[in-house]
Amino acid sequence: MTEHELIKGCIRKDADCQRRLFELYAGKMMTVCLRYAVDSSEAEDMLQEGFIRVFTYIQQFKFEGSFEGWIRRIVVNTALKLLQKKKITFNEITEQHAQTGMEPYAYVNLGEDDLLKLINALPDGYRIVFNLNVIEGYSHDEIAQMLNIQASTSRSQLVKARKMLQNQIQQLQKIAV
Repeated sequence: MTEHELIKGCIRKDADCQRRLFELYAGKMMTVCLRYAVDSSEAEDMLQEGFIRVFTYIQQFKFEGSFEGWIRRIVVNTALKLLQKKKITFNEITEQHAQTGMEPYAYVNLGEDDLLKLINALPDGYRIVFNLNVIEGYSHDEIAQMLNIQASTSRSQLVKARKMLQNQIQQLQKIAV
């Protein structure tokens, strides 16, 4: 069954097509959710809520551009809405809050999972802006609109997130040497 046929089936509310579509994209979208969530349970909630919205609004997909990109945007927006309920703060963070709980070892051994752990250990504001800008590719103006903050706040949060990540990686490197 092609992607186009799956989408048409989901528009008709065909449960088999919905299941297949979920199975096709759930893994990739869970990875997206894990970047915004504090833990896997919260990520699963984001994923579930995101797919509820995908199936609710699938008839609005215009078959222009990437369907996966369309789903990703819904999942990211859903994750942000759920995080906004938690009242995310965008403030200064002291060094004592920058602990990762990761085992120290050489930088060359830093893998994708390890980097994800470092990113997930960032304070909420830093992590969200970092993910939206660096991973998802949104501009600071777009991020500002999505999070109801100033573009300058988005830029400063990104600078601080990058600095914190650099410091954490340097600390891991020093300890491993």
